[in-house]
Amino acid sequence: MYPSINVLGTPLEPCSLNPMTGFYRDGSCQTGENNPGVHAVCIYATEAFLAYSKSVGNDLSTPMPQYNFTGVKAGESWCLSGPRFVQAVQDAQAPGIFIHATHQAMLELIDLATLKKHALDL
Repeated sequence: MYPSINVLGTPLEPCSLNPMTGFYRDGSCQTGENNPGVHAVCIYATEAFLAYSKSVGNDLSTPMPQYNFTGVKAGESWCLSGPRFVQAVQDAQAPGIFIHATHQAMLELIDLATLKKHALDL
């Protein structure tokens, strides 16, 4: 795992414990080499974003009990894949994010100014 530091250089804050999120299902957007999807950006899910995400092949809202996944609902926070967030930015569909809970690994995919533009917690 990479150090638990957010994009601002301070300790990574939790993203969501209910639902339990994160690649490691520890509530944070911690990432590491075994997380090729870089699930490192803590988003605030809205109906519009969930519909957009589903339309581009990343269905976050449909429960998958076989993976103990209840589905993300509007109003919940979730660790989204970094490349999916970049795609949403390019499509002008990016959700708001919690920057203090977004892992510094995102800086390898997108610049800090863009992340700050979408931050809900600055």
